[in-house]
Amino acid sequence: PLLWLSERRYIMKISEKKLDIALAKKCMSLTDLRSDFSSCTLYRVKNGEVTTKTAGRLAKILGVDITDLIETTED
Repeated sequence: PLLWLSERRYIMKISEKKLDIALAKKCMSLTDLRSDFSSCTLYRVKNGEVTTKTAGRLAKILGVDITDLIETTED
């Protein structure tokens, strides 16, 4: 689900469980993403709240659909 952050920015809730699964499938950890994201952004990823742009980039790097990462009501 999208949460309003400002007039032009929204945040998405990333599921920690889904993120861990996607990382495991790629044999990666969050630290492996340091070349793609700043440490501040990785902190936000770990806490599960990122901008839609970051969520899209993360999904692309991990080779998954964005819906495979975002938190849903079933999580």
